[in-house]
Amino acid sequence: MPRTEGTEAPVDGPQGNQAYRALLEEIRTGRLRPGERLRETELAARLGVSRTPIREAIRQLEADGLVAHAPRQGATVRMLDYAEVMELYEMRAVLEGTAARLAAHAALDIEIEELESLNGALADAPTAGEAFRLNRIFHAALLDAAKNRFLHKSMVGLSKALMIIGPTTLSETDRRAAAVQEHQALLDALKARDGQAAEQRMRAHIEASQRVRIRSLRATAGNAETE
Repeated sequence: MPRTEGTEAPVDGPQGNQAYRALLEEIRTGRLRPGERLRETELAARLGVSRTPIREAIRQLEADGLVAHAPRQGATVRMLDYAEVMELYEMRAVLEGTAARLAAHAALDIEIEELESLNGALADAPTAGEAFRLNRIFHAALLDAAKNRFLHKSMVGLSKALMIIGPTTLSETDRRAAAVQEHQALLDALKARDGQAAEQRMRAHIEASQRVRIRSLRATAGNAETE
């Protein structure tokens, strides 16, 4: 499994760590949405633990930048504003573009074959949730193929911020099909061992996702104004 799948920080106590991992996964999958309140009693009942480990987990999520305290609401899943989302995508394009360039020279043939297999599975994913999971593994596997520990470390914090950016753009069927094609263009560059082309195609892929995200943010803002 790619190393970026296991970026969770430690929490004191086994139950606190278990609760932290569970809540992190719920944020990652969208069960806990941006702006949603974290009620200790409800979370403790759902996860089958006491409130103490839930409190520990929430404290760590706050340290990760995934949870904030809102007036009269308490702990909530943090929401990113428009500027933060744009900055996040800019950094993602830089880091993942660099990963693609490095992978073009450092990736083993078997790693590129695995990336192709993941992209094929993504094309056939039966649900948006499965598409999200496979896409996440694809990008993590590419980062592993770049074989640069410092780049990997830089991506850890960014990956956590990506969890609270909102629902995956792959929930749109057209976007999923386009992403598969963009991945394939990247794979062609990797197989040709063309680092410059790989970086350009990864940047184009991230920018395409960014455009979909911008449309989604504008639509959400428009709906809020009419309510």
